[in-house]
Amino acid sequence: MSTDDQTNTCSFHMAGDLPAGGDHLGGTFGQAPSLDSWYPQRLKVELLHRNGVGADPLGADFDYAAAFATIDLEALKADIKALLTTSVDWWPADYGNYGPQMIRMAWHAAGTYRIADGRGGAGTAMQRFAPIGSWWDNGNTDKSRRLLQPIKHKYGNALSWADLMVLTGNCSLELMGLPTYGFGGGRLDAWEPDDGTWWGPEVWNPHAVESPDEMVSRDERWHGQNGDADYDLQSPLAASHQALIYVNPEGPYANGDPMGSARDIRITFTRMAMNDEETVALIAGGHAFGKSHGQVPASDIGPSPELAPIESMGLGWHNPVGSGNAENTSTNGIEGSWTPNPTQWDNTYLENLFAYDYEQTKSPAGALQWTPTDPNAPKTPDAHVPGQMNPLMMMTSDIALKVDPEYRAVCERFLADFDLFTLAFSKAWYKLTHRDMGPKHRYLGPEVTIADDLLWQDPLPESAGATLDEADVASLKKAVLETGLSVSDLVFTAFSAASTYRDSDKRGGANGGRLALSPQKDWAVNRRTVPVIDALRNVQATFAASSGGRQVSLADLIVLAGTAAVEQAAQAAQAAGSDADVPFTPGRVDTTQELTDIEMFEWLRPVADGFRNFVSERFDQFAPGVAPEAAFLDKANLFTLTAPEWTVLTAGLRVLGANWDGSDVGVLTDRVGVLTTDFFVNLTDTDLVWTKDDETASTFTGRIQATGEARWHASRNDLVFGSNAQLRSIADAYAGSDGQERFVRDFIQVWSKVMMLDRYDVKGHKRYGAMAA
Repeated sequence: MSTDDQTNTCSFHMAGDLPAGGDHLGGTFGQAPSLDSWYPQRLKVELLHRNGVGADPLGADFDYAAAFATIDLEALKADIKALLTTSVDWWPADYGNYGPQMIRMAWHAAGTYRIADGRGGAGTAMQRFAPIGSWWDNGNTDKSRRLLQPIKHKYGNALSWADLMVLTGNCSLELMGLPTYGFGGGRLDAWEPDDGTWWGPEVWNPHAVESPDEMVSRDERWHGQNGDADYDLQSPLAASHQALIYVNPEGPYANGDPMGSARDIRITFTRMAMNDEETVALIAGGHAFGKSHGQVPASDIGPSPELAPIESMGLGWHNPVGSGNAENTSTNGIEGSWTPNPTQWDNTYLENLFAYDYEQTKSPAGALQWTPTDPNAPKTPDAHVPGQMNPLMMMTSDIALKVDPEYRAVCERFLADFDLFTLAFSKAWYKLTHRDMGPKHRYLGPEVTIADDLLWQDPLPESAGATLDEADVASLKKAVLETGLSVSDLVFTAFSAASTYRDSDKRGGANGGRLALSPQKDWAVNRRTVPVIDALRNVQATFAASSGGRQVSLADLIVLAGTAAVEQAAQAAQAAGSDADVPFTPGRVDTTQELTDIEMFEWLRPVADGFRNFVSERFDQFAPGVAPEAAFLDKANLFTLTAPEWTVLTAGLRVLGANWDGSDVGVLTDRVGVLTTDFFVNLTDTDLVWTKDDETASTFTGRIQATGEARWHASRNDLVFGSNAQLRSIADAYAGSDGQERFVRDFIQVWSKVMMLDRYDVKGHKRYGAMAA
């Protein structure tokens, strides 16, 4: 056969010009449209596996604490401070000092934190990724991180980006004269974008850089009008606008209304866990440094990093005007500085704010700002043009501090006492940059501020007395089981103690015994725990009286009681004579009501908790358009559970009777209190048909198809494990005849994981806690 014949034969069989056939390549792996495009409302279970060990180039065994300990912190800080005053041509430093722009970088990294669900914050350096890194409010923070790259490379993986960004903010403050309150390392970098956090309902158009009003939108996240009694921001959001960290500095809708701005500031900063004094300290302290940039209209600035062309190498917001930087820089569109000395810590921001009247003007980029009406007011030097002096600048959000009575009172105190202001800003900055790190046990390095027990850190007393030994544990288990408390009640109480934990900001959990304190003891979802805790207090007292002075904390006893109950339930489900040991690590302590910030802990009160089959009666009012199973997925994520762990934990809690109200909804077993696979077997039973009980489709009845007899009752939080294809495949793995032993083993493992989620005081606390295969 000739070469031409061979070619023709291949072409005939392949029916196209490409090796796999066809005349053109239509798409590649991961290219839209995808599953989300076709089924946007589906439950995205795969989000539970994001940022896992498979994405981490350092691997699961990398010990960041040990690596960080090898750093000479003073040498590192010296390197950072030297960089701050070494201007480079490709991005010249304002006033010859990169400090102000580095403060902004660190502030904006930390400022995404929100108290409602604990997400956001500086802890994983998410500013490196979309969407946060490409928000309009983070314009040019990419330049700050690129400037820091030589230091990151010098110290390698012993220094995370998250720690470097915050430490650089601290070094910047110190270089300009502010005594910082301390620094704790220990932030672990994420290795992929966060595609799960809900940043608002707005359908954001990332191509809208030519129209910042479209990009910085707010209409859908607010209820009511600014100034109305019912004015409110959707939870869990904190930022007032899409693509902003806090508020629009030009006022709501860029309308220049200082009082309206003050309302937005108070709601936003409260949602970020700051009170009025901390809010004023942060704004006034932050604006003591640097300048705002608004030389070029937004319509002339190039796309954000995520949309920039490949040759930009991850840098966005290209400015084609002049040099594109220095005196031509544009970031948020407002132009100017607040003080005559923008690289020195002093009180001139507040002095200038209150000494002069201000009138509205426009920046070169067209943004609304304010200028002193007095022509003799102090001037500020230009950041790049030698000898040029410019008028002072204030934003609408600055004038807000002057017109709001409560904020004004704080400002006046700070004006009268500069030392008070200095301490307030130092402590507020420390809180801002450490709020999402959890207990002080997680902080690393020689500058950790340990002298004070700061209430926002949810402090715990030091452990007193000897740790429980094996004999103590065995004795206490026996005493607990002899109380007559049911397996269901003991399991429910232990799980309720642990259930407040959220990995987003490392808050909550069983340690501290706060289940017995306000506000947790008063939550409707925890009512069932009250008599159990009373009975456990008697066990605690009896043990103390008979053990020669040894003590068991209520926090330890609650978890140990659950451990004993799970062991009993597991043994009842296994073959005769088999054993089921549930790990227990003592050392928890009991905190006090005085060390419990009731207002901040109230944010942890669940509106829904699928693990305990709890959905508030007002859930539809609180969360319109949110399905309970979506809130359940959210909770599983905050527990750091994988999809198999989520499924196994739920099934076990159901057959153990751990519903918040003791009901049979979703229990799906006739052997309550025995750790069987009945939940899986009956959920996937093909002889059953499920029908909704009413039009709300919140509860369902499972009926035998042949007779119509009602057999089981369930909620959406139960049926999701049979209706969702990914979760059903996991249920099938346990529903088979060979599933019982695996189920008991895996439930014990995930139970132990949840009980230990908050034990950062235990050496060797694992970063990853997936179930063994």
